[in-house]
Amino acid sequence: MKTFSELGLSNEIQKGLVGLGYIEATPIQEQAIPFVLNNDQDLIGLAQTGTGKTAAFGLPILNKLNHDKEAQAIILCPTRELCLQISRELSGFAKYLPHVLVATVYGGARIDTQIRELRSGANLIVGTPGRVHDMIRRKFLSLKTIRFVVLDEADEMLDLGFKDDLDEILSETPKNKQTLLFSATMSPVVRNIATKYMNKPQEISIGKKNVGADQVSHEYYLVRPSDKYEALRRIIDFEPNIYGILFCRTRHETQEIADKLREDRYSTEALHGDVSQNLRTQIMERFRERKIQLLVATDVAARGIDVSDLTHVINYNLPDSSEVYLHRSGRTGRAHKSGTSISLFTPRELRKVSALENRVGKPFVLKTVPKGQDICKNQLLSLIEKMKNIAVDRREVSQFMPIAEEALKGLTKEEIIAKFISTEFNHFLNLYRDSSDLEVVDANKAIRERRDRSERQSEENFVNVKINVGRLDKFDIKALFGLINSQRELKGAEIGKIKIDDGFTIFGIDKNKREEARRVFKKLTFKGKPLKVEVGDTKQNERLGRKARGGSRADRKRVQRRRK
Repeated sequence: MKTFSELGLSNEIQKGLVGLGYIEATPIQEQAIPFVLNNDQDLIGLAQTGTGKTAAFGLPILNKLNHDKEAQAIILCPTRELCLQISRELSGFAKYLPHVLVATVYGGARIDTQIRELRSGANLIVGTPGRVHDMIRRKFLSLKTIRFVVLDEADEMLDLGFKDDLDEILSETPKNKQTLLFSATMSPVVRNIATKYMNKPQEISIGKKNVGADQVSHEYYLVRPSDKYEALRRIIDFEPNIYGILFCRTRHETQEIADKLREDRYSTEALHGDVSQNLRTQIMERFRERKIQLLVATDVAARGIDVSDLTHVINYNLPDSSEVYLHRSGRTGRAHKSGTSISLFTPRELRKVSALENRVGKPFVLKTVPKGQDICKNQLLSLIEKMKNIAVDRREVSQFMPIAEEALKGLTKEEIIAKFISTEFNHFLNLYRDSSDLEVVDANKAIRERRDRSERQSEENFVNVKINVGRLDKFDIKALFGLINSQRELKGAEIGKIKIDDGFTIFGIDKNKREEARRVFKKLTFKGKPLKVEVGDTKQNERLGRKARGGSRADRKRVQRRRK
């Protein structure tokens, strides 16, 4: 592994990196930085979240920016939190580059402040597609002088429905720019963006594609929302040597859970978008030294964390996509060590289990929330194991042994052991002495209720859409949502049950989007194959449902021919 001093970066940038504690480059940084420094060719960088992609594209761009006070580089990313994080990191890298001025442009904040940043001569812009497009329409941002365009987390931007904004933004940039696309995966839609807007790009791929790590086991607990925090505490207490990351959905929830855990005597800290870079550095240093047992973090804030010996990842809330779940669970089970991904499901989320199992390629094991007695047993065994492994300096201890023996005179061996254990163990005995078991949610009953409720809702609110691609066309759920999210007319549409057969796919869509679905899918193709679409009305839904089980006669014949 190379150090940053070996990659050809300027002395000013290297000085900033030393101050931030950056010494060795990650694999994506080691390959991407020299390439961008020495080439004007476009680049596709494929690497999982947490591999240091911001430095991989940010450092060489900073190295190549000149002193002109005009927009020279724009970095597009999917979320406000990631936008702010990238801006902070780039500002840290550019500490000794006074000619670099970073402007941050994102939705949900005062636009007048961002306009002033742009007008002050910013030469590096970091933004979300929606707000950047808005700035261009309002004539506050011109991309005519852009030399570098970065599409960070391109797959996620498309999943969030930013395709039209990206099209408009990229059409405003010069042809002779350098485009850098970074993504965790190369989906067909991302590949289309690369084909449309990049010129013979070089591709760097680091590590495996995002698949379930071989060393990671997946467990889930079924709990009511009101019991979630108590279940979390019991799970943590049941694993005395846990060392991992607890993922929450929002910054507020992340801070709230971290505060509660600290009040309950757990060694934990929060990491989210409101944490300053200096504090983040301190937290991460303590976490790597195991002075923090559990890091409570949002997905965006956890990007850039590279700790190889985590024992657990806990999902306090499930992420919105299976891809994000893979990113989370992939943070444990590294360096040939085993790891466990734990998820807290509520009954309403049970439907997600099978989808995650299919994506990960492994079964999810349903566990029962630990009982107080079992927790105390595990804690006791852990305490005894630590005691047995304590190194004893007999020469130093020997001078104190007579004092200890005299002080303990009159106590039996059993009494000494009991008092010693109680000194360390009373907290758990008191906590769980009178604790009742959490009421167990009947998984099978919850699944049946959820299925019945879903079917009733489907009949009332959804209409079936059938298209002529399926498993044999390598069409899957992700490809379906990619098609839907790429179309402005279908953005925000509710999707019902999905059935993917060998030769066709049927899915439910909000009945108010019936005509839009018919019109849009007639114009689409999948891997060059024109789509044929059939949209059912209320009476046709039942017929289409029957077809989902066996398909039409033509479908069956076509599948049989292809299997031969």
